[in-house]
Amino acid sequence: MAPDTAPISSTAPEGRLQGTPLAGQHALITGATRGIGAAIAETLGALGANLTLIGRDRTLLDQRAGHIVGELGVSVHVETADVSDADAIGRAFEAAAAANGPITILVNNAGSGKSAPFHKMERELWDSMIAVNLTGTFICTQAALPAMLAAGQGRIINIASTAGLKGYGYVSAYCAAKHAVVGLTRSLALETAKKGVTVNAVCPGYTETDLVRETIDNIVAKTGRSVADATAELAASNPQGRLVQPWEVAEAVAWLALPSSASITGQAIPVAGGEVM
Repeated sequence: MAPDTAPISSTAPEGRLQGTPLAGQHALITGATRGIGAAIAETLGALGANLTLIGRDRTLLDQRAGHIVGELGVSVHVETADVSDADAIGRAFEAAAAANGPITILVNNAGSGKSAPFHKMERELWDSMIAVNLTGTFICTQAALPAMLAAGQGRIINIASTAGLKGYGYVSAYCAAKHAVVGLTRSLALETAKKGVTVNAVCPGYTETDLVRETIDNIVAKTGRSVADATAELAASNPQGRLVQPWEVAEAVAWLALPSSASITGQAIPVAGGEVM
């Protein structure tokens, strides 16, 4: 596997979004140190947006920011915060706005997925899944929305999951949280439809990230199957027979962030090779 600070999009094909249609925009991405979040940050930066990256590991944030600045030359601000901590997020968003101006694009990407049979699930696991995946989205959106409404423009893009559109066994807390994110997306989209702010969700299927690698390791540990067999089991849920790549999710996010996507709101868009139709 490539190191976390390597270019995310190096294997992407030609024909991706190009130019700088997001020049002058300020995109804030949570959970931005690796995986999907890092791919989103790089893609939005490549389209000209100045960035704020939020995560819990300052070293990884600084490494990611240094890579993007060196490659793309956009302004990148970093803040360390837990998205479920309203006070910390409030301070982080204020610092972000002071550094790069009002936040015009918010990508709620931070998330966590842990599994347990429902009848054995501890309350702590339930609470943590709701806190990170749902309450964090609520807190960050409330922090960013007032400035968007005042400006009469903005993009809020929530990274949900196909688990927000269907059920999966043994991850009921995660599914519940992601279903709620989709519901929040649709409700808020109606509230902001005439105010220049769009609200959408992108719902990846199994994507080649650290989170999925942890899932694969868990399958191997509990079943004794090989890594290849465990990976194939996850990929089989995708009719294309493969794991989604982070840059593919990032491209969907970037499209929703474009000025030309102003009529797209309240949608939950699967990036999953046809798994959900």
